[in-house]
Amino acid sequence: MASLDKRIDAYIAASADFARSILVRLREVVHAGCPQVVETIKWRMPAFEHKGPLAGMAAFKQHAVFGFWKHELVVGEDSKAREAMGSFGCLKSLADLPAKKDLVAYVRRAVALNEAGVQAPRRKTRPKKAVAVHPDLRAALARNAKARAAFDGFPPSAKAEYVEWVADAKKDDTRARRVKQAVECMAQGKRRNWKYETC
Repeated sequence: MASLDKRIDAYIAASADFARSILVRLREVVHAGCPQVVETIKWRMPAFEHKGPLAGMAAFKQHAVFGFWKHELVVGEDSKAREAMGSFGCLKSLADLPAKKDLVAYVRRAVALNEAGVQAPRRKTRPKKAVAVHPDLRAALARNAKARAAFDGFPPSAKAEYVEWVADAKKDDTRARRVKQAVECMAQGKRRNWKYETC
């Protein structure tokens, strides 16, 4: 017996007319492919789980979406997935969905991946560019070994905060004051996060 979450009933009922039939069909397909599926709400949108996240759907003003948590392993490379946040792009009518038997097969593949404990592949991130240090700050760091060691140990984002703060100074005396203050803070191992830390 399918376990239906009343919050998803309410979500579908509150959706735009065009989206209701799409969401109902997607919900039926998920239950057909995985009778043990657990419905829930995640990020204020309907979600389906079975031994981990399985899929989710949502309705917007002009389109609906449906996506598998492990999209690339379930569906593979699909250009439609780039159109919207889901696996099948912007869904504006039932005709935009793959055939029911194909959708059920995708759900079963997603279930098998979760049951086997397969993790979603992580996207490769580009290495961050080295931060270009202002010459005045570089010279001051060369004179203070503690500040230089702290700066070298900071992640790129923390380095960039200091570098940008110094570089953004419009006057030489402002820059000199910022360099002095930055070196003092770094010598104490502090990042330039004025909201939570003070020098």
